Amino acid sequence: MKASFVALLFTVTAASAMAQSTPVGLWRNVDDKTGEVKAEIRIGESNGALIGRIEKSLRKDTRPDAICDECTDDRKGKPIAGLEIIRGGKKAEGKDVWEGGRILDPENGKEYRASFTPIDGGKKLEVRGYLGPFWRTQTWNRVQ
Repeated sequence: MKASFVALLFTVTAASAMAQSTPVGLWRNVDDKTGEVKAEIRIGESNGALIGRIEKSLRKDTRPDAICDECTDDRKGKPIAGLEIIRGGKKAEGKDVWEGGRILDPENGKEYRASFTPIDGGKKLEVRGYLGPFWRTQTWNRVQ
């Protein structure tokens, strides 16, 4: 009985650790320039690709009825709360990085190529947006 309990505990702990080494979950994004926490973003997976939506804005100046004025695609005029900002991104073979996705900055309406890398045991997520040869990286914190 004791051996089966230890085996069960190990399995649950291992499964929990594996689940944390993925971008899937709830995150607080932190502006890399100001250090300000801007939003909570829920990342999920659909058909092996990432999708992510703003669950709620945490900025002090955000109106509850705010919409994406700057968006130029199907997201133009959509509410910020619930706005899909991550589309695509699949796990790279043999690496703990999800590549090939796109991320939208609703403040300027621009969409960037993106990669997502869990770090610090899955407690943080490096989100890198690319525009041509240039990139910008933010580190998001997992919400427990």
